[in-house]
Amino acid sequence: MTTNRFETAAKQAETWSDDTLLARMLLKESLAWREFHRRFDRLVYRCIHKVTSRFPGSLSSEDVREIYAQFLLGLTRRDMHKLRTFDAERGNKLSSWVGMLATNAAWDYLRTVARQPQCTELSDAENVGEIEADPYTQLLDKERWGRIDATLQTFSAKDRTFVRLYYMDGLTPEEVAEEMHISVKTVYSKKHKIRCRLQRMLQPIVDHAA
Repeated sequence: MTTNRFETAAKQAETWSDDTLLARMLLKESLAWREFHRRFDRLVYRCIHKVTSRFPGSLSSEDVREIYAQFLLGLTRRDMHKLRTFDAERGNKLSSWVGMLATNAAWDYLRTVARQPQCTELSDAENVGEIEADPYTQLLDKERWGRIDATLQTFSAKDRTFVRLYYMDGLTPEEVAEEMHISVKTVYSKKHKIRCRLQRMLQPIVDHAA
């Protein structure tokens, strides 16, 4: 009888909307978390493998399991803060949000592993672009960044924040949207406008340097 009740409840959980599932997860209902695993585990592992497959021979199935565990810990940390920040009204699907979190968990793990000496290939991957340039190139880069920084000072504080979050901190569009309290659609629109404005303002400098 108990088994039948459990199976009935599990079947009912399969009909829950994503909003209902999330609300019940935040209430720490075990049935909701089981349903979460049923719906999204394959997606989570797919996102993890998509990242780890870029470094064949450097990672094992044990690493994948560790990333998965870190992903789950991230969901429950700080009173499930990451899950609480999901907002369907921004046009996101819960599956897309979960996939983004899983992908971020994989990259976070890789950055940690890359700092360990024995993981040569991953260390090389993290250090790409860090080879020291010759003094002349360094001087040119410094001058260019100085001009870009001066140009950015003419932008609004909000646009400068966007540039810092997106281009310097490397946040995803979803993370930028969360930080700035805007929609993901607005993130892409703002990215395009800022890039075009920078190109327009810096083009005379580039032409002069050439």
